[in-house]
Amino acid sequence: MSTETNPTDADRETIRRLMAAIDEIPAPTSFRDDSPIPIVGSAPPVAQPGRPPMSQKATDASALMLSGSVLTAVVGGSATAILWASGGADPIVVAMVFGAPAALVLALSRLVKRAKGVLPDEHHHHYDGPVYQDQRSTSSTTRGVWAKTNNQ
Repeated sequence: MSTETNPTDADRETIRRLMAAIDEIPAPTSFRDDSPIPIVGSAPPVAQPGRPPMSQKATDASALMLSGSVLTAVVGGSATAILWASGGADPIVVAMVFGAPAALVLALSRLVKRAKGVLPDEHHHHYDGPVYQDQRSTSSTTRGVWAKTNNQ
């Protein structure tokens, strides 16, 4: 047994009138706000999806690091494939090949740390009144086994 009822002509007429009434209502499809936008507001910036906001220098460094990591993965994968294919993956050779760059990076990082400590302190001088600045240069020549220095 079916409980469906077919719409009558009166129902169809009511539906047609309601649809016509809906079509007559003007609905805005867009809105334009012409009020002036403040140049500087009090609202904090909103982070957009994706990479977080960074300075141009940080963005460049990030792109450089990403490129370097891809290059490192390609070189490491190639070296692994060559050693595996040649059968020459001797543990001593592998340790020397892959340990040397790490030791070099470690030595360079320690050298840079020590070099930072050698730099002179940065001085800022603030003067009130007339200032006379005298810049002199001294050149010296030292020659011979028993050296005598003549500053001129």
